[in-house]
This record gives sequence, structure tokens and C-alpha cells, in this order.
Amino acid sequence: MTEAKKMKTIKEIRVDVNKCNGCLSCEMSCSAAHAMPPYSSVNPARSRIAVIIDETTDAYVPIRAGDYAQAECSGRNLYVIEGKEYTECSFCPASCPSRDRFTEPDSGLPVKCDMCESLSLDEPMCVQVCHPGALSYVERQVEVVDAAEAKPHGEKEIGLEYLVKRYGLKDVAETVARMLKKAS
Repeated sequence: MTEAKKMKTIKEIRVDVNKCNGCLSCEMSCSAAHAMPPYSSVNPARSRIAVIIDETTDAYVPIRAGDYAQAECSGRNLYVIEGKEYTECSFCPASCPSRDRFTEPDSGLPVKCDMCESLSLDEPMCVQVCHPGALSYVERQVEVVDAAEAKPHGEKEIGLEYLVKRYGLKDVAETVARMLKKAS
């Protein structure tokens, strides 16, 4: 008897750099969607997408926030696109200690694209407002190789791990205890 294959849905935002015109609508809408409360302000520093702009060649590359990197990477490759050199950092989606891209401006905590799932939208806000069609939302089914697959860390765990590494477990625990005492 054969076992039924277990499938899971992968959600992706595909980028067609040839269609991006650098309008920054994706950045603005993302920052508004992630404001507290949602849509109460626009601050591109809160955006989970950034458009890398090379004004000399009129090239625009939307980059979505990925996982947090605990240390600055050791890769120092250069990429040449239409005669211009770019470093790996230019297109890296990670928030890391060597730069402030994809970090919450008030707390310094790393942020990651959540595909606007917290807003219960049919497709992410950045895709909805991308009139040139540079961003498209796709869902596809892939086979789950290991059924005991570990779930990735959620935003809360990532934030707490960052705070513990930065301030130490004792300070974070004391701060949480003070907050609980104030709330009760």
C-alpha cells in the first residue's frame, strides 16, 4: 500500500525587474499596512519591501525582507549588471547587524515579509498596488519531504531571540516581568 503524498502550499511574490519603474508604491503601501494601527501612517522605514534604485542606469529591483541573519555574512561577491558593479548586500533580503535595512525603526528589531497574512488579504498589499505588474503573487503545491518538518520561528520568537542576544536573558525576563506587573 502506498502512502498518500503530503502536500503544502508555498506562497511567493515573483519579481519581474524589467517591469519595475521605481514608483515605490509597494514600499508605501507595505509601510501603511504594517503601521500600528494598520493604515494610520506611511513610513517607508517600516516597509518589508525595498526598491533598490540605480539612477544612472534607471534600474529598479524590489527586494522583500527575508530571515534575520545573526552575523554579517562573509560573502563579498560582486555582481555586474549592464556594466555596473553591485555587492551582495545590495540585493540581500536579510536584516543583519551590518545595516539597518529591514529593521523596525523604533525598536531596531528585525522585520520579515509576512505576505500580509495578518491583514487577511487575498494577496499581499505590494502586489495589489503594483500597476506596472513587476510583482505577482503565486501559490503552488509542493510535496512535503519530511512530515516531522520543524516550523519556522514566528515573528515573536525572532524578536525575543534578538532581544536576548542583545541585552541578555536576565534583562529581557526582568523587563517582561515589569510589564506583566504593570498590566495586572
